[in-house]
Amino acid sequence: MKINNIQIENYRNIPSLRLDFDNVNIIWGENAQGKTNLIEAIYLFTGAKSFRGVKDSQLIQFGKDFSRLKIEFENSGRQQNAEIIIKNKRQAKLNGIAKKSPSQLGDELKAVVFSPIHLSMIKDGPAERRKFIDNALCQLKSGYRNLLKDYNKALKQRNALLKDISFNSSLEAMLYVWDKNVAKAGAKIIYQRLKYIDSLTPFVKDIFSGISSGREEIELKYCSGDKFDADTEKIEKYLLFALEQNRTQDIFNKTTSVGPHRDDIEIMINGINARLFGSQGQQRSCVLAIKLAEAGLLKDLTGEEPIILLDDVMSELDEGRQDYLLNHIKDRQVFITCCDKNTILKLKQGKTFHINCGGLEED
Repeated sequence: MKINNIQIENYRNIPSLRLDFDNVNIIWGENAQGKTNLIEAIYLFTGAKSFRGVKDSQLIQFGKDFSRLKIEFENSGRQQNAEIIIKNKRQAKLNGIAKKSPSQLGDELKAVVFSPIHLSMIKDGPAERRKFIDNALCQLKSGYRNLLKDYNKALKQRNALLKDISFNSSLEAMLYVWDKNVAKAGAKIIYQRLKYIDSLTPFVKDIFSGISSGREEIELKYCSGDKFDADTEKIEKYLLFALEQNRTQDIFNKTTSVGPHRDDIEIMINGINARLFGSQGQQRSCVLAIKLAEAGLLKDLTGEEPIILLDDVMSELDEGRQDYLLNHIKDRQVFITCCDKNTILKLKQGKTFHINCGGLEED
């Protein structure tokens, strides 16, 4: 999998830009010049939303009505092209044919992005860890995004009913309908998450052991309301039971207290919670191991090497971790942003791009 070139128009601080890429691409320049914007634009072609958590409208250059992104890329030996137009929402084309949803681009192009913002996966609450696993599954399973939509719709309707019950207690009899919908979709989500963690863990263990030179061991544990076998029927029955058991509490609090929207992933180093007790270096190593493992699992399951996007992370790693990271991405197309291109002197090949004020500047 390889992106050959990109054309950008009216995207954030980039008015107009075309770049032709190599296997290794170093994008350097001062802060706030557009390096991360370029990485973000590439990532949108996976069908996901911005990894920076912003609305589509914020991606359009100030004062402009639209933004346009185009790429030419290779996948399974086939030359393809894709286009994204952002107005009120994103619209996408693949090989000139309009797609129903931009998320469908993810069937053709896979990428793993590693940015300092992803340290929130360790440092912050469960929502960030759920976001990681859901984004990863969206790249692997074409129907997973719709499954999340179904669950969130059912959850929203159940929560709305919980609020209405405080004004009309007779509505409580209707809760069972939404309990069934929440439990059915929720069981499928938990099942997929459990399978993903089981598949990801061996990759994470191997990589983290390499990063720590064998001195530390990492564990990932999916935390839900019960310890499940990978069986959707059992999970659905448990969720129905738990929703009924917590009904009085849910009516009082006007929100649903049970389901995959409440679950977490516990990350342990040598048996100790990394979020609560891990050092900065350990936490960064956890995220690095998980992201490299995500890339490895994508390759294992799809047969295609994903594109690697490293946004301003190399300077934060010591020399040993830099060497380890570079050794694990050498067979994949990689995009690395940094403030000083000398940071990446170990890379003897590839192209460098000096980004200044949203444009390409000659070195």
